[in-house]
Amino acid sequence: MTSENKQKYDAKLKRIYDAVALREPDMIPATPSAELFPVFNAGYTVAEVVYDATMEKMKHALVKYVTDFDPDVHPGLCNILAGEGPGLELTEPNNLRWAGMPGNPIDENSLQQHIEFPTLLDEEFEEFKTDRTGWTMRKQMPRTSNLLKPMAMLAGGFGSDARGLARIFSMPDFQRMIGQFKKINDFYTEHDKRAAEVVKYVEELGYPNIRTGMAGAPFDSYSNGMRGTILSLSDLYDDPDFVLARVEENYERMVQMIRMGKGSGNEFVFMPLHKGMDGFMSAEHYRKFYWKYLQGVILEIIDAGKTPYVYTEGKYNSRLDFLTEVPPGKVVYHFEDVDMAVAKKKLGGIACITGGYQPWKLGWQTREQVRDEIKRLIDICAPGGGYMFETSCGLDYAKRENVEVMFDTVRSYGKA
Repeated sequence: MTSENKQKYDAKLKRIYDAVALREPDMIPATPSAELFPVFNAGYTVAEVVYDATMEKMKHALVKYVTDFDPDVHPGLCNILAGEGPGLELTEPNNLRWAGMPGNPIDENSLQQHIEFPTLLDEEFEEFKTDRTGWTMRKQMPRTSNLLKPMAMLAGGFGSDARGLARIFSMPDFQRMIGQFKKINDFYTEHDKRAAEVVKYVEELGYPNIRTGMAGAPFDSYSNGMRGTILSLSDLYDDPDFVLARVEENYERMVQMIRMGKGSGNEFVFMPLHKGMDGFMSAEHYRKFYWKYLQGVILEIIDAGKTPYVYTEGKYNSRLDFLTEVPPGKVVYHFEDVDMAVAKKKLGGIACITGGYQPWKLGWQTREQVRDEIKRLIDICAPGGGYMFETSCGLDYAKRENVEVMFDTVRSYGKA
């Protein structure tokens, strides 16, 4: 990193962590999630970037984005599965659709779509409790990937000796699956190396890459990965003890992972919240099944010397009082759909807040409307410190001229 880029890097990092610590920085950090926008800004389709295993298109898009707009944070790889298309075809997931995949089930310029369905069925609870490993291999794995369907053949009768296993694993479907495993490993070994090189290259230009960790709410892991939204919420009434046991298991796993990464330096731990939004569960259930364990994860991240970046999805107005129960100046709360004036009133002096600006406005409003709305949001959220400017979600389909206005307004109007 050149001395000039290092100076820029340090200034941006200080700006961000001043906001986290509830101080007023030299100017409000502009740290929006870029997602699809850099791809369009560089003239590519999403499918082109997803299927470019060399990562050169992603690299060009990221360099152009930071050069054009100079955000205060590294955009990362924009959460768009850049370069992973060929690898995804090898893994054959049933729960994911991505731009450019065979059959084109989604548009070539769409963000990837996650398909939720239960992998643990009502009639399998007893099997899950008594033979977790068997259930995972024979039921859950085949449901999540076509490649893993042969695992269902391990259901009984194959014996426990080498001869019995040899008969099963010599079957054509098993042989195909095993052969595919090496291809997958080879692909992702190379992909991860190239992705890391791209991230490092952009960082060397003077952009702090701090969103490098990931955690979440233990209830979400149960809901997303086992029962799906509807069944997991019904389970709160039908079998609360089972839910609580799974949430506690997930919590313990997360805690161990966080502790293993302790002391790795400045880092935001990204925590997307999927099922805690307003209306999904009562306040009583939210505290018992959701907040208690989410709060525990947040505290573990803080204890590990990192910053929890809690990304609330959907409406979160009724949960704001819960969010106050954290140490002051240690947490960032990102809001998608919240009354930001109320959020500032409740969380000011406790946590850094961000979000609350709907990115569709960057696609449809005039330059003047964009400027006025951003000024209004700054007037609400910036006084006293503890604020970073971000859109509610990715910039995606924003008009370039409005993105220019957005950054210019934050820099000029958001100076201390």
